Amino acid sequence: MRALFIGGTGLISSACSAAVAAAGHDLWLLNRGRSRLEVPLPPGRTIIADAYNEAEVRAALGRREWDVVVQWIGYLPGQVQQDLRVFSGAGQYVFISTAATYEKPPSHWLVSEKTPQSNAYWDYGRQKIACEKLLIEAGERSGFPYTIVRPSLTYGPSQIPVIIGSWDKPFTIVDRMRRGAPIIVPGDGTSLWTITHNSDFAQGLLGLLGHPAALRQDFHITSDEALTWDQIYSLVGAAAGAVPNVLHVPSDAIVAADPSERGSLFGDKIYSTVFDNSKLRGVVPDFRAQVPFAAGITETVAWFDADPGRQAIDEAANRGWDSLAAIYQEALARAGQ
Repeated sequence: MRALFIGGTGLISSACSAAVAAAGHDLWLLNRGRSRLEVPLPPGRTIIADAYNEAEVRAALGRREWDVVVQWIGYLPGQVQQDLRVFSGAGQYVFISTAATYEKPPSHWLVSEKTPQSNAYWDYGRQKIACEKLLIEAGERSGFPYTIVRPSLTYGPSQIPVIIGSWDKPFTIVDRMRRGAPIIVPGDGTSLWTITHNSDFAQGLLGLLGHPAALRQDFHITSDEALTWDQIYSLVGAAAGAVPNVLHVPSDAIVAADPSERGSLFGDKIYSTVFDNSKLRGVVPDFRAQVPFAAGITETVAWFDADPGRQAIDEAANRGWDSLAAIYQEALARAGQ
């Protein structure tokens, strides 16, 4: 199978690139060649181009043909419209969407591919919904061979998945735990959430690539392990050798202090969400997530601890969390007087 990954060097896509290459497929990447993540490919398999510039993409690809194209960095409908033109002859076009397209707030805690899609709180989710609609319309109109894949919160050695943290400087949360600084958790910490290791996601995706039953279908790929946010932070702390100083703060207060959190919280992570992977298993029967969070996060924290250069601290985030914690702790103290 000859596959093209548009992107292919991110947190999730790098694990998928490794899995596809290890399976013996002829994998190529199209990106700007700027990622620091290493992807095990033979020399010359990276095509350098701006994926959002149609003329540049066409010139870089030339007359190459693809059995599978996976779009990892498509976020806007215009980008998908470009792909519909450029990759009209592909055997399969896989669009990496997001589980944030499912209705928020949810009408039920168990999510399947039949769950309605809407997101009033997060433009990211709404744009992905619009992208999906373009693909579905193209499939109905011309038989375009799309497959939609929706990851939820996914992590790997280079990312620590928490609900309130620094995505760009993940070690910040470990540093706070080890210092005993307040760890802000929305609500009462009992909402259930599903976190998936990137290697598990990769195995699910690998089974869908080139599979006829995946054409013009949508799937999410997640772990079956559901944990409360308090359990998740406790496991991060155990991996870091610390007991988190958890401070439960209402989501409204967090968003009031930092409006940029509105989408991620109200549009995604504050609701109890468990995913039904039975549709995926109908096509990939052997799919089972193999990495429990306790094991995966231990590996992740060890990856950060192995190199001080990976331990960047988000000082701006620290200041914001400390300020919010001080306000809320003072309010609690007054309430207890």
